[in-house]
Amino acid sequence: MISKIGSAVTSKVLHRMTGPSGVNAGLGALTLAEREFAGLVEASQVRAQNVAAEMAERALGMKYPAVNVYCEKIVNELREKFRAFSGRVQMAIELRQSQDRLEGIQDRLELYVDATMQMLNESRGDWGDGMFFGGGYEVAFGPVKQGGKNFMQMAKVSFEIGVNRN
Repeated sequence: MISKIGSAVTSKVLHRMTGPSGVNAGLGALTLAEREFAGLVEASQVRAQNVAAEMAERALGMKYPAVNVYCEKIVNELREKFRAFSGRVQMAIELRQSQDRLEGIQDRLELYVDATMQMLNESRGDWGDGMFFGGGYEVAFGPVKQGGKNFMQMAKVSFEIGVNRN
């Protein structure tokens, strides 16, 4: 049952990210006033997996920006007495930006992070199927490293989804 909860929540997050009010809608709104457009995120760039960047590049041939959505932790707190699962699911959205020049990599990554945060802000509330998003999240930026097209930087957006299921 626990593995089904993790994949069900991951599927909901993927659907929200690639849907009409997802990351691309946020990117469009953020870059409307700016001259530099970061580029839309295609559905093929959004994956439901937790994989190291080096492995993904070798095995899958990445297109950037790359977005990985995965479940980090499942906690059954048994808050509701007669439910089989009543707790929280810790989710992560990893955004990876790669380009051939060091200049501007952080700025481009921050645009995708901002669009993701906007999508989460607009997704507060009941997600259906016993899932609820309270609105809190945390963003962590990693350092620029070698990889991808020459340079790569990653940001991780972590958040919790409340789940109540029988």
